[in-house]
Amino acid sequence: MVRLLSYLSGSWLSGEGTPSILVDPSTEEPMAQVQGGGLPVLAALDHARRVGLPALSALSFGERATLLQSMAKVLHAQREALLDLSQQNGGNTRGDAKFDVDGAIGTLSAYAAVGQELAKRVGERRFLTDSAAIQLTREARYVGQHVYVPRPGVAVHINAFNFPAWGTFEKVATAFLAGVPVITKPATATALVTFRMVEILVEAGVLPAGSLQLICGGVGELLDHLGPLDHLAFTGGSSTGLLLRSNRNLLRNAARVNVEADSLNAAVLGPDVAPGSDLWRTMVRTVRVDQTQKTGQKCTAIRRVFVPEAHLEAFGADLVEALDDVVVGNPLANGVTMGPVSTATQLRDGLAGIERLAAEGRVLRGGSARVEGVGAPAGKGYFMQPTVLEVADGQAVHELEVFGPVVSLIPYDGSAPAAAGMIARGQGSLVSTAASDDRSWLETFALASAPYLGRMLLLSKQVAEKATPPGMVLPSLIHGGPGRAGGGEELGGERGLLFYMQRTAIAGDRVIIGKHFGEDKAQV
Repeated sequence: MVRLLSYLSGSWLSGEGTPSILVDPSTEEPMAQVQGGGLPVLAALDHARRVGLPALSALSFGERATLLQSMAKVLHAQREALLDLSQQNGGNTRGDAKFDVDGAIGTLSAYAAVGQELAKRVGERRFLTDSAAIQLTREARYVGQHVYVPRPGVAVHINAFNFPAWGTFEKVATAFLAGVPVITKPATATALVTFRMVEILVEAGVLPAGSLQLICGGVGELLDHLGPLDHLAFTGGSSTGLLLRSNRNLLRNAARVNVEADSLNAAVLGPDVAPGSDLWRTMVRTVRVDQTQKTGQKCTAIRRVFVPEAHLEAFGADLVEALDDVVVGNPLANGVTMGPVSTATQLRDGLAGIERLAAEGRVLRGGSARVEGVGAPAGKGYFMQPTVLEVADGQAVHELEVFGPVVSLIPYDGSAPAAAGMIARGQGSLVSTAASDDRSWLETFALASAPYLGRMLLLSKQVAEKATPPGMVLPSLIHGGPGRAGGGEELGGERGLLFYMQRTAIAGDRVIIGKHFGEDKAQV
């Protein structure tokens, strides 16, 4: 059985206490163990400040871009082995494993490209300008310029169990390009993939000393010692996010905190989309993919589908039929298309959530019974059925996120304001999708629902077959959302660097400002 170590202050270390056991969620067989107590996290924080920060700060944007591309190449060389680990420890199908591992490698490469473009625009500069200089008085020579300068702090990243590869390295990519060292902590249950990826990078010798450290286990008192220029980025449950952002030391120091939490994402069928039309079929396919990919364990997965009342029965029937070919089981078995949820806790909470939603409606497919997985030992594995519910309307469907292959269909009157109002009842989401060929309807819906969303996908017949799925997070677009989605923001191309930079206004002589701080080619 593999023993997961932490990589801190340049050494691989084991913690103390009772081991946590990582299992194969298809068979419940032990795969690895972690002893995560008593780790020297404060020494690691000091190491990041003394060693990692100077090493990254000394690099230009172009040099950091080269670092990210080197990391991507090293990891890609071990891709097949990483996919195998993802299937075993995460219960992923091959396609779902690629979604995570390739997402990590692709995001590193994408931010390498961002860094290369920055290098072309700013050369050896290590800061960015924000718009043009502003004349402040009648005297043309007295101007003000906003600049983004790197914050000389450390980033602590606490990641969720569902994307141990992508979730880790999309955060690392933006922090590194901004020149900030990282201490990353994966969720223990699926930490094997993260551990191996960091191990690969360390063995390859591509990381600047102190730039990336790994905690397999608890963070201990680490957050109690972050300073005002440090950063905490968290992905996970809203209750944990609230606990972290309520840390008295973080509040006292006003350290930056970015949270990506629960999200009741939605899909909306416009009133003009007729049953059987191309756009209708696209929406059925989109919901099915989001429901079953990663066994519904995506923060961006569709949870609520708003359908005009006249079409509710037909859409439900088509979605149920589309799910008929889903084979639930061990992803290593032939023919399996959807694996288990990742942990026993996720299974328990998922089945209980279905029961709560069913109390407000009816089950069209699936349900709260545990199922046997194809290719898994009898009675073993954390398997759920793809479940479709019809809910006339209620409280739970707009409050409870069932983190599994579960979707609820909800009727509405077909108007754009009504659809946007139902989006709003989710109290803030990462992403939602609307399908219609009525441009006026789309405009009204988009403007009314945008305040409640971090990202929006508008599907019309012109782009339906070309669009990326709503569940796919793109490095070039922001990832995050307001309200219950955490209020945070990641990625978005160059915007992803700004969490790690300070915007400062500099006023003075136009000649000095223009020569040293502004009026250059860099714009954010």
